[in-house]
Amino acid sequence: MLERVCLPVATVEDAAATCRALLRHDVGTVVAVHVIEKAGGAPDKASVEQREEQAAEIFAALEDCLGDRDLETDVRYGTDVAETIFDAATDHDATAIVFTPRGGSRWIRLLTGDVAMALVTETDRPVVVLPDVPEEPNGG
Repeated sequence: MLERVCLPVATVEDAAATCRALLRHDVGTVVAVHVIEKAGGAPDKASVEQREEQAAEIFAALEDCLGDRDLETDVRYGTDVAETIFDAATDHDATAIVFTPRGGSRWIRLLTGDVAMALVTETDRPVVVLPDVPEEPNGG
């Protein structure tokens, strides 16, 4: 099931946390997907260039963490993050979508939409939710 996984990542910290959890499992190819959320007509908070630079930093953090494991990267643009992740999983023929849930209160999730819930309930392929693995004190 973890032969070719779609791994959505939002920030450098998210990439590091997800990678720590992923390293505990036997995974084949990792297709890291970063979604640049478009505002759907409203002004974006940051320029496309700034968001693409952030994506490059996120992917670099994953490369450092994953070492010699097979990693592909994909920057996507969309107004619906979960749907954009599903499209990426389909396009890359992913065998599963793998993620570590991000923190946040129920109130924040209610206001922003719960991408994690959509990933689990609206997909056509297996979803693996990895538990968060605390960072080791020495930074490892």
